[in-house]
Amino acid sequence: MNKPVHITVNGSEHRLPVDTRKLLVNLVREDLRLTGTHLGCATGTCGACTLMLDGRCVKSCCVLAVDTDGATLRTIEGVAGEDAPHPVQQALAECHGIQCGFCTPGMVLSAIELLGGNPAPSDGEVREALAGNLCRCTGYVNIVAAVQLAAARMAGDG
Repeated sequence: MNKPVHITVNGSEHRLPVDTRKLLVNLVREDLRLTGTHLGCATGTCGACTLMLDGRCVKSCCVLAVDTDGATLRTIEGVAGEDAPHPVQQALAECHGIQCGFCTPGMVLSAIELLGGNPAPSDGEVREALAGNLCRCTGYVNIVAAVQLAAARMAGDG
């Protein structure tokens, strides 16, 4: 059974019929062709499917697409500016916080959410904010360093 859904994704409005059983991650990847949101564990554990729903990070593999009617979504495709990457993206590249890249979209969005509410987090607060995003490559040290560098730059200190 389909239900009409109206959502705004990365600033663009979309009206589309959505199967009432479809997960948000599948809507974003299949219907909107925004493949930066990854499907990893499909249980809400790994964080690869993280995106922002009305300004808050959610695991999109655990959200029914029909429940987002009227919502605003932000995916990794909506993060960078027209001329430059977001400071979190730039810092991850500079600090070697990216290896295979599978976890990176979720890490970026989680870091942006953290820095939006806490512009000067401790290393422990960064680790806690990123705890829902699993990385099998980096060991997190460089990711934490990147979030701290981005925080400093966003505050005008770096």
